[in-house]
Amino acid sequence: MHPVLPSGKPDFSRVIPCRCTQEARDKERKTHLLRYSNLGSLTRFTFDNLLPQGRSGDSKNQELFAGAYEAARAFAREPKGWLILSGPSGSGKTHLAAAIANECIRQGKPAFFISTPDLLDRLRSAYSPASEMPYDEFFDQVRGAPLLVLDDLGAQTATPWAKEKLDQLLNYRFNRELPTVIATITPIEELDDRLRSRLTNPELSQIYLLEEREALSQYSWGPEFELQKAMTFTSFKRRPNLSPEQQQNLEAALNLALNFAKSPEGWLVFMGGTGCGKTHLAAAIVNYHYQARKLALFLVVPDFLDHLRSAFNPERKVSYDRLFERVKTAPLVVLDDFGEQTTTPWAREKLYQIINYRYNARLATVITTRYSLEEILEQIEASISSRLVDHKISTPFNINVPDYRGEVKSSQKRVSRGGRKGRWD
Repeated sequence: MHPVLPSGKPDFSRVIPCRCTQEARDKERKTHLLRYSNLGSLTRFTFDNLLPQGRSGDSKNQELFAGAYEAARAFAREPKGWLILSGPSGSGKTHLAAAIANECIRQGKPAFFISTPDLLDRLRSAYSPASEMPYDEFFDQVRGAPLLVLDDLGAQTATPWAKEKLDQLLNYRFNRELPTVIATITPIEELDDRLRSRLTNPELSQIYLLEEREALSQYSWGPEFELQKAMTFTSFKRRPNLSPEQQQNLEAALNLALNFAKSPEGWLVFMGGTGCGKTHLAAAIVNYHYQARKLALFLVVPDFLDHLRSAFNPERKVSYDRLFERVKTAPLVVLDDFGEQTTTPWAREKLYQIINYRYNARLATVITTRYSLEEILEQIEASISSRLVDHKISTPFNINVPDYRGEVKSSQKRVSRGGRKGRWD
């Protein structure tokens, strides 16, 4: 088709496509961009069907989401630098990330979307001779994408190979300042040091937290800890039936726990028999932190190991790696009932990895055990026991009082005989 000159005659020196031809070309280009994008069913995720304030009923989270929403729309108009979207499952990260890709495609710009676990799976399968696309070709396509949208960072299996591939990919895009959107389910502060340094570079990255809920829910009492919720320093009762030496010992344990709660440094190891109060004091330290809106984790060691084993199940929402890393790196962790776990090689290995990491990082840790100091040294392997009793970082304390439950039973019997109602205090 020839355009028309001002004189009204056709300009035979130029040829332009007619409207129907242009529409066909546009449709073909969009089809090509959609096929390249790898969005699949996520083409339904657009800005038009996304609430600007998100779906959280919390005003603070609505404010956070609104900021991320505006940043995502601006990034879609002009993809530049890195946009990091951080938040828990269900906070809207994937919708926002996919909306950016869909908006770019609508504008005729290429974008490639892929989740981190899928990326690593496809890289592994690309080694196969039967693969549709050779490994090198696929890896080059991803790392050189004009716009890469990487979803679910942190949900992948943290093998050395996976870390190496992610490092190569992100380092390549970082050095070339290629437009990248990263949605991470793992809090930024819990990511690998090298990866975190890339994502938090102020000259390249914008970071938006979509919702604060997970940071608090990850470090709060679960439904299995109803008893521990009530174990505070205020509810830690004095015991009048103790000898003066025992009273002094329990008072010293209480002061030690309270001081540790106020300034958690190093390790605190409470030793003592069942019912001596060590779990109450450990839980009180955690409650003290929750009341101050600080992060802490309380774990019953045998139950925690069971959780780790079950986390290998692919249907679990929390992956083994995320659960394990959370315990390793949490600013304050309580390991309750240490020594009661099944001493399989696997259990010893997992506990050693946690103990060794927290020991080297000097992370605040509280451990309760029924073992005495001598039993720790004799019955726990040296690689762990040496860290538990190292005076440079650890404060072992033996709570030398009897089981309070016996006192409760005796008190109840006396009340029953006297025909009146009482309570232990």
